[in-house]
Amino acid sequence: MKRRKFLKQSGVATSALAIGIHISGCSWNEKFPPGVIELYKPNIDDLATGINLNPYLYITADNEITIYAHKPEMGQGTFQSIPLLIAEELDLDLQDVKIKQPRADENFLDQSTGGSSSMRTMWEPMRKVGAAAREMLTSAATKRWNIAPGSCTTEGGNVINTITQEKLSYGSLVAEAAELDIPENPTLKKESEYRLIGARTERPDIPPKITGTANFGMDMKIEGMVYASIERSPCFTGTVKHIDAATCLAVPGVEQVVKCIRPVGVNRWEGVAVIASNYWAAKKGREALNITWDEPENLPDSKTLHDSMIKLAEKEGVVDTEDNNFNEVYDASDEQISAQYITPFLAHAPMEPISILADVKETTCEIWSATQFPGWVRAAAATELEMDVENVTVHCPYMGGSFGRKGFTDFSLEGVLLSREIGKPVKIVWSREDDIRQSPMRPGSLNCLKGGLDQDGNLTSFQHKVVAPSFDHSLRRVDMKDKINPPWIMEPIGKPFYDSKTFSSRYVWLDATPLPLIWWRSVYSSTNVFGQECFIDELAHKAGRDPLEFRLSMLNNNPKYKRLLTFLADKARYNEDLPSGRARGIAITHCFESTAGQVIEVSKSGNGIKIEKVITAIDCGIAINPDNIKAQCEGSVIMGLTAAMKDPMKFENGRVVTSNFHDYRMLRIDETPEIETHIYPSREKPTGVGEPALPTVAPALANAIFNLTGDRIRTLPMDIGNVKQEELIG
Repeated sequence: MKRRKFLKQSGVATSALAIGIHISGCSWNEKFPPGVIELYKPNIDDLATGINLNPYLYITADNEITIYAHKPEMGQGTFQSIPLLIAEELDLDLQDVKIKQPRADENFLDQSTGGSSSMRTMWEPMRKVGAAAREMLTSAATKRWNIAPGSCTTEGGNVINTITQEKLSYGSLVAEAAELDIPENPTLKKESEYRLIGARTERPDIPPKITGTANFGMDMKIEGMVYASIERSPCFTGTVKHIDAATCLAVPGVEQVVKCIRPVGVNRWEGVAVIASNYWAAKKGREALNITWDEPENLPDSKTLHDSMIKLAEKEGVVDTEDNNFNEVYDASDEQISAQYITPFLAHAPMEPISILADVKETTCEIWSATQFPGWVRAAAATELEMDVENVTVHCPYMGGSFGRKGFTDFSLEGVLLSREIGKPVKIVWSREDDIRQSPMRPGSLNCLKGGLDQDGNLTSFQHKVVAPSFDHSLRRVDMKDKINPPWIMEPIGKPFYDSKTFSSRYVWLDATPLPLIWWRSVYSSTNVFGQECFIDELAHKAGRDPLEFRLSMLNNNPKYKRLLTFLADKARYNEDLPSGRARGIAITHCFESTAGQVIEVSKSGNGIKIEKVITAIDCGIAINPDNIKAQCEGSVIMGLTAAMKDPMKFENGRVVTSNFHDYRMLRIDETPEIETHIYPSREKPTGVGEPALPTVAPALANAIFNLTGDRIRTLPMDIGNVKQEELIG
């Protein structure tokens, strides 16, 4: 249907310009035709009431301009950066527009936020949205003024006649612009014309977050809702055998006790929900429950998982990438070195715990979920309820952190099924203990490395074998024993990073059933890079070469990595001597299409070690908002140091015994070292930011500690003998 015909039929042609764009190649599950731009039908009731719309851009006749940040905001900055791309092309300042977070709608195609993908997939499509609107508005203006195309410019929400300097607001041109077809290939601004991209711009979501007026998942309330606190089996797969709810039901405010289900992938785990008029009553009622669980025996604990990884390391594993003559070259090397590196299972522990509000009626479902994947939640809820997806509404409040945890559907579906069961809108609130003990977690792993050196200290052969569990098995029961090209597991080490004559990457699957596993900030890069970058230092030490020089000599086939490493070394003043009692370590990687690394400086402090400084460099393409990039890198450093030095997840007979921040500690502000972040001045398209700076933190720190003490750390969290864990950060 032509745009003009559609607008006439929908009755909005004289009230607003609402445009969207098909986005090519940015959905995890679907691909769309490139270069296709078309109108997305506005909701007429929404136009009347001012509720969120589905198009990315909405301009009213009175010049009220709304831009929709369709990617959920979890602290990473998309609430600003996506509208900024549209505003750039429209010559608008962000303070001149309204920014709204829309609900889930398939017309946005891909509302997911994860894998550091938002800017690298939205860079061109969102600028096209703004540029298309600009061309339509200027075309409408040239027709009204009867002047030649190209005789107009735009500034501050106005089209300007370059001949007479007369101005027309965007709003005054909406009716005429809405009659035009959307250009399929609008002309984008040149880099020299950017006003917002690359400049320091304030994030509009920060003031309401500081004042407490922003709406997070935990803030959601609707009339008539009840609260639920859920007791779940401590070993995940346990089922309810008997419930004694008498004492619970005597707690003031408690209304009922019901058995409930949490779908976790293909698993359906049972719980017992206490329904109450307020959260405190639900919590106290839950504490008064007496539940007998039917649980399997001989489930894994921390020691058996560790021992299993060590045993599995003896296997050759499934080949991921391998040169035919690897073993021959390795065996012929003058020096043959091998080592194993262990990383633990970890919780995500976002500062805002999980909550979900769901209202299921006979033919409709409404959900308020702080989720990274609103479209996935919507589709999954429709499937569970056997309901048309059009009848499911998912609202997307802010997330108080996620790191991958809120990218899964389990907590949302638990709320949906419970609301259907009790026939009321219900808000489930997870305690901190619930979040740490019951959430899917990052898998632990064992990295086995082998390297060969010739008599001149040059790398001849390199092998990286990963022993690790799989998300696909944990959540979908995919058979991983001999699976070729396993998803996620080999990132980013499945292909050669450094130059060598031969290369080999392999994996061995660890069965960690029934532990639920899911992506964690930087996914398997957070574990695999620790082994790779520490082992490169081991090889350099064995060869008698400086770790920086050794790396640079092996990056001739990867000039982008080489330039970033050189940039990092320069910013860290790597070649300058340090004071006595200090040392530095270095690490680099490439993941999520970005290259990043750290130099970490440490010193001796009493019986412990103090981290003096962390210097980060990142090449993430053109910097849309440098302040936001620095904030993401700083957050990655803090999370990376926490993972390197604080507490692992601990298991006993399939139960998570870690429970709260006393035994799963976070890096505190007084423990945080000085952090410098340097952005490589790239002119290439934007790449990932939220995750690439995390994987190199642990190896850079371990390498620094070796250079200071001579102690080689191969197991996380770090323990170097006489240095107490809490003293590692001074």
